[in-house]
Amino acid sequence: MFVKSDFLKDIKLFVLDLDGTFYLGDRLLPGSLPFLEVLRETGRDYLFFTNNTSKSPDLYLTKFAGLGVPIARTRLLTAGDVTVRYLERTYPGALVYLMGNEALRADFAARGVRLLPDGAKAEAQPDIVVAAFDTELTYAKLERACAYIRRGAVFLATHPDINCPTEDGFIPDCGAFCAAIEKSTGKTPEYLGKPYTEALDLILEHTGLAKGEIAFVGDRLYTDVAAGEENGAAGILVLSGETAEEDLAASEIKPSAVFADLGALAQRLKIL
Repeated sequence: MFVKSDFLKDIKLFVLDLDGTFYLGDRLLPGSLPFLEVLRETGRDYLFFTNNTSKSPDLYLTKFAGLGVPIARTRLLTAGDVTVRYLERTYPGALVYLMGNEALRADFAARGVRLLPDGAKAEAQPDIVVAAFDTELTYAKLERACAYIRRGAVFLATHPDINCPTEDGFIPDCGAFCAAIEKSTGKTPEYLGKPYTEALDLILEHTGLAKGEIAFVGDRLYTDVAAGEENGAAGILVLSGETAEEDLAASEIKPSAVFADLGALAQRLKIL
């Protein structure tokens, strides 16, 4: 355990990552439920925020209920939410090719994003290509995304995560797919989600809190911890997922605190 200072006493909201932080696959990680209980006991609050866009928000809510932790939609934000907000404000009315799972496509469409249909003619050209964590990825989808970008479409990505932790190890995530597209087209995407300012801006808008009252908690230095440390909030690392303790020395991103898991963080909060 490492805590840089007494900053924890000022934190009103803990923004919790999911995969590798709160759960792994279909099981809760040790300390997850005690952590939520300590927050309730001490008058603090929490919000779940995931970069993982392989599921729609509704599917995440179903998963939480199945794990015995039913939550309201107001307690969940995703990189998909950040992307929809960004599209609405920066590219209103734009035609989008979304390289994502069908559930995510349905969610974007229901929220008013104009999507290029799957059966669109080859000469059809969207304004924007959005890459997400597409576990239904096919070569045809990858080929279309590259073709549209070469023809001038803006290249966005919901989040930069390279791998996603599972119970069986790591699997390629959105950042890995974008690396293939970038190698083919020479175009780098504009990433959204954690650790970028658009994610924190959405949280500030959603909660009405100040940056100094918020701590991001997660198992990745370059997304979860950086989302806080690089944007005026705090970043707390838990060693229950992707990052190992030995990774800290080589990292330019330094967390405000390091804990073995959420249970260890809960014990610290109890004695403040």
